[in-house]
Amino acid sequence: MYARSTTVRGNPQAMDDEIAFVRDEVMPTLQAMSGCVGVSLLCERGGGRCIITSAWADETAMHATEQAVVDLRRRAADLMDGEYETQVWEIAAMHRVRETGDGACARVIWSQGRPEQVDRIVEAWRTTIPPQLDQMEGFCGVSAFVDRMSGRAVAAVSYENRDAMNRSAERGLALRDRFAASHGFDISDVDEFDIVLAHLRLPELV
Repeated sequence: MYARSTTVRGNPQAMDDEIAFVRDEVMPTLQAMSGCVGVSLLCERGGGRCIITSAWADETAMHATEQAVVDLRRRAADLMDGEYETQVWEIAAMHRVRETGDGACARVIWSQGRPEQVDRIVEAWRTTIPPQLDQMEGFCGVSAFVDRMSGRAVAAVSYENRDAMNRSAERGLALRDRFAASHGFDISDVDEFDIVLAHLRLPELV
């Protein structure tokens, strides 16, 4: 399966309008498209950034909708008087122990490795990381997306609330730094978001 994420950066004061637009217009439009298997929205209110992600049953379905969503992206950026960028991913792993509810948050980790390493790292990640996250209080689930051509990857670790995510910070830092060092790739960025929408109908992929 595949995913397309659009990151919008703009005026933090317009975040509520952005959320309403994604919930009331973007999500129903995407869900009505053939092959769409879900939509999620992550928001970082302080920095005026949100990530809209759509998941697709296969690469063909995702690319077939590319032109149909261009206007939605532009409108999303215009609402926040900002700009957007879009990234296409392969969904490499999905592990969920409980559904997220009101107040749920996610720590998102971006990384960069060499393209020829991707298969080996993904396989190691699937067997190493989810079992350790399962032991963290308040952990809800984790997903990992990869761009095989560039060697880039992103993982989103969700928690039932911000207190649980904060309590996991030190242990999570040690876990990802140890894994990155042992497998030869770099952590390029880490940030925290509120989970506003989580409607990804994805099976377990670990």
